[in-house]
Amino acid sequence: MLQVKGTEGYSAATERFMTATHKIAFQDLHQSFLKFIPTDSSNVLDVGSGIGRDAAALADMGHTVVAVEPTSEFLSAAQKLYGTSIEWINDSFPFLPSLGDRNEGFDFVLASAVWHHLDQHERRITLSRIADLLRPTGIFALSLRHDPAGVGTHIFPTDGQETVRDAERVNLKPLQVLGNQPSLVKGKRNVTWTRIVLQKI
Repeated sequence: MLQVKGTEGYSAATERFMTATHKIAFQDLHQSFLKFIPTDSSNVLDVGSGIGRDAAALADMGHTVVAVEPTSEFLSAAQKLYGTSIEWINDSFPFLPSLGDRNEGFDFVLASAVWHHLDQHERRITLSRIADLLRPTGIFALSLRHDPAGVGTHIFPTDGQETVRDAERVNLKPLQVLGNQPSLVKGKRNVTWTRIVLQKI
């Protein structure tokens, strides 16, 4: 299994993470992304898939889903919870080597609550990698956490406008940038999010 710095702190909190995840529905957490998810059956990638809630919701919509998660405890839990209809992969940003070229490409890529675990250099590599994996007009939806740290201990400040500027350098144009979004987790009043939708041009 991978040893990824961004996963530090998560393995010891698997049960707590599972409980918190199941308290929030996919449709509530990703309400601002829903209109950008393809309605026809499509190839979808969920990176940092955690215990699989989002991947399962996307599969239930009729999509072919690849779920990438570097934390072995989460990946094991996801496979037990949601079965084999999803392709589960132990891998991580920024390079996603296990995906290879994926010549068929992805129509929609989701990265929820992982951006703050990447430094600026890794984020730029990630955006370039996603641009390569997306089909023309494909969508990349990501959420950026702002202050303070949660379970994960390897974190970096995030900036929505900086992310958009870096995305535009690799031909990903912004379709939506929503800043100062509140956390849906109880007791996280000091945590806000920026939710960004990018499209390959």
